Amino acid sequence: MSLDFNYDMDTWIQFFKDKWLFLVVALIVLFIVLRIVKTVVKWLIVVAILAVVVIYSGYSLDDIKSIGTKVADSVKQEAITAMAGEAAEATFTTNSDGTFTVKTKNLELTGTPGDGEVQVKFHDTSLGKWKIDDTIQSLITQAKKNV
Repeated sequence: MSLDFNYDMDTWIQFFKDKWLFLVVALIVLFIVLRIVKTVVKWLIVVAILAVVVIYSGYSLDDIKSIGTKVADSVKQEAITAMAGEAAEATFTTNSDGTFTVKTKNLELTGTPGDGEVQVKFHDTSLGKWKIDDTIQSLITQAKKNV
């Protein structure tokens, strides 16, 4: 088993969210052992506790990262489905700074004309910048027609 700790911050955050209680208990036990035991046995106990934490965690960090990717892909697919389903209610607004905003009940696209990318929000959560593909372009076109 190789221990590779080169992961992005989201992976670590998810790991700590999933295992926070176990990690807190292990940390408390470690402090108690370090305060009470004064011999070489102390360090053997510390190593054993750390080994249990690593083994008990169950998921590898690669597993957590792949789960995060699957969730992100699922949300992206929901947003694309919403684009198609909510196009009839979409509104197009030209902002004072030259950008445009397309809004539906669950979706908001903000971009600059001719840029080729839009900032996407789904249920008021940013999904980042997306390239304008056929689905996004058809939503923008329909929103312009709805005005």
